[in-house]
Amino acid sequence: MPGARSQKACASALLDMPYMMTGAGTRISIPDQRSKGARDGQGLVVNHITLDGVMQAPAGPDEDTRDGFVHGGWAMARNDELMAAKIGERMSGERAFLFGRRTYEDFYAVWPNRPGNPFSEALTNTPKYVASRTLAEPLPWDNSILLSGDAAGQVAELKRERDGTLTMFGSGQLIGALIAADLIDEYLLMVHPLVLGSGRRLFGPGRSAELELIDALTSDTGVVIAAYRRSR
Repeated sequence: MPGARSQKACASALLDMPYMMTGAGTRISIPDQRSKGARDGQGLVVNHITLDGVMQAPAGPDEDTRDGFVHGGWAMARNDELMAAKIGERMSGERAFLFGRRTYEDFYAVWPNRPGNPFSEALTNTPKYVASRTLAEPLPWDNSILLSGDAAGQVAELKRERDGTLTMFGSGQLIGALIAADLIDEYLLMVHPLVLGSGRRLFGPGRSAELELIDALTSDTGVVIAAYRRSR
């Protein structure tokens, strides 16, 4: 397990990555055909992945060393500010965040301590749902709501009750459970031109799904920033 200082650095780097470099990029824009009428909340996954699907520890060498993973920090060399713009575009309507316990604790160690930072303020002031069987209320970060018990069932109910976007960063185990329950509606993936050959992957064995490409952008650093929607 990384120390507290290393965890803070990794959580900070993960969210700072989109802001650290510039690049004009080459864009392919595909019209968004979503209905303009009322709809349930949309589950949006935002993550960096490699060509072989690894999502583990993109931001730092000590971020997540589970299973002996030694490639931490693999995304840092290809940072591009275009990623931030695309994240903002996809998080439409009434916004909220959804975290697994590990990602929530990593983010909490960093972002409440950055007063005046726009992203810190957005995270603090926006509802944050946390799926965990081990945490207990009250959660320490303002506007945090605990989802205890069955994560898939709780998220399904949450999506029925609210409009807008429910955005997930990191949270690999939680995302896996929601993919299995067919509760993910969109993916915004930063696909890096890199094959690691090991590490925890975004998509594991299990449920198949048809996806529709709705937007694509290639950064000057070679990262394909692609948005996909679940075909239903």
